[in-house]
This record gives sequence, structure tokens and C-alpha cells, in this order.
Amino acid sequence: MTQRYSATNIVGVNPIVAMPFTKEGEIDEVSFVRLLEHLTDTGAQGTTLFGIASEFPKLSDQERDRLAQMFVSTLAGSSLYGAMSVTDHSTEMAVKRARYYASLGVDALMLLPPFFLQPNPQAIQDHIFAVLEAVDIPVMVQYAPGETGLSITPEQLAAVAARYPHAVFKIECNPPVDYTREFLQKAPQASVLNGYAGLYMLQMLAAGGKGVMPGCSFTEVYVRIYRHWLNGEQQQAEALHSALLPYIQRWMSHCEYIIQVEKTILMKRGIIATDYCRKPGWPLSPEDHQLIDNFIRDLL
Repeated sequence: MTQRYSATNIVGVNPIVAMPFTKEGEIDEVSFVRLLEHLTDTGAQGTTLFGIASEFPKLSDQERDRLAQMFVSTLAGSSLYGAMSVTDHSTEMAVKRARYYASLGVDALMLLPPFFLQPNPQAIQDHIFAVLEAVDIPVMVQYAPGETGLSITPEQLAAVAARYPHAVFKIECNPPVDYTREFLQKAPQASVLNGYAGLYMLQMLAAGGKGVMPGCSFTEVYVRIYRHWLNGEQQQAEALHSALLPYIQRWMSHCEYIIQVEKTILMKRGIIATDYCRKPGWPLSPEDHQLIDNFIRDLL
């Protein structure tokens, strides 16, 4: 990853890397590399490690260090921009980790603001500013109130955008469209991506968003939707998104549910060896497996 990226280059389809484990719950490094190599062939623009879909709270510091190094070395020279998420709840540790990831040569960072024990808004803002001041590569500031219980106003995000041109914003409140419109009215220069499995992908692009950050097990579907949208083929984009919607609406009813589903799809596609998720997780029913088989048959 030698090419330098700015905030305006962080666009398109940027899946969050799933974390392959063996049946014993250990990191499966072979599957991890195979998954990254698969993602480079999907037509995606980038990929991000240590998001919520990477099961980051279930990894040790030693595992994260090893995976970070493998991530950068595997993607070196590829067409993907690679980002890594800084998830520490301590500002001091977040700054250290951000600098460490940048020193490894990663193209961008993602930042999950601290929410444990409900820090006050000023402390959260100080945390975000400290990480942004620690590095000069793009930083995707993540807003996921459903997962974190943390609310950030559009005005607060706009203050970040005004002060730091290398900030990008991953907005995944539910629903995110009105929030994004209000934010972009206050910060029209800002770049916005949306997660949430791409539930609102086309609405967010229409509202001024620049891309989507879904899971990684059916990246090709998002790439096809995005290409239709770029080419002005609105009907085709909407038709494909409508076919995807019933699946992701169900799976996104709980975070652990879609994490498990994505792993199972990757396993059934032969990309990773097992669909093991570290516990506590979400057991799939026979009906879930049938639905996954239907999805693979119809959309992949």
C-alpha cells in the first residue's frame, strides 16, 4: 500500500473484513489471507479491518498486531485501499494505536469513538480530535449509535469536518438518510460512507454519500449496485438492491446474527474454512441455512 490517499479517495464499496477462526476458535491465518485475496478480485475500492463485523472485541492485542501486519503485507500492491479501525476507549491508547497502524503503511484509519461508561460529549470530541491530530492519513469517524449507545449531533460531526480535512464520516444511525442530509448541509465538503449492510445504500448515495461499508461475504453484489449507480442505471441498481433487501433486513435485526451469516456464506463459498464465531455468538437455524443457500443461488 504505497499510494497515498486523501479523504476524497475513500469512496465506493469498502467491505469490513470478517475474522476467520478454526473450529477451535483460533485465528485461521490461511483463510484470512485467502479472504483478503478474494476481496482484491471483487471490484471493491477498499476494505477495512477491525470493524464490528471483524469481531474486534473478541481479539487479543497480540492477535490484532499480527493481523494488522498481515493485512498491510497482503494488500501491498493491490488496487484496494486498506483501512484499520482504532477501537480503544482510552484516548492515549487510541492515539498510540493510530500512529502504530499508520507506521505500518495502512492507507486510512477508521475510528470508533469511546462509549464505555458514557463519556461526556466534550471528552468524546477531544478523543476524536486527538486521533485526527496524531496522523495525516484519512480517518473514517464512525457513528454507530445503535451499537454504542452514543449520540453525536450533526453539528458535532460538522465541527470535526470543518477542522480536519482528512476526516471521512461513516454514518450508520438507523435510519441514516435525514441525519446525513442535515450533516452535509452543515459540512458540504465532507465525505460520507454508510455501513449497516447497505440497507440504505442507494438513498445514501442520492443524499450525497460516497460509498458503502457492508460485510464482506457478498461484496460482488454491492459492487454491481454501485457500478449501476455510477453509470446512471438507476432501474438496474434499484432492482438488484430490492432483491438484496429482504435478506439484509432480516440479518441486520441483530449484529451477531449478520456476523454469523456472513461467515457461513464465506464458508459455503469456499473462501474460508469454517464459519466459527467466537462466543457469545448467534446460532443459525435450519431455516437460516436454507435462506443462505437460496441467497447464494439467486444473487451470487
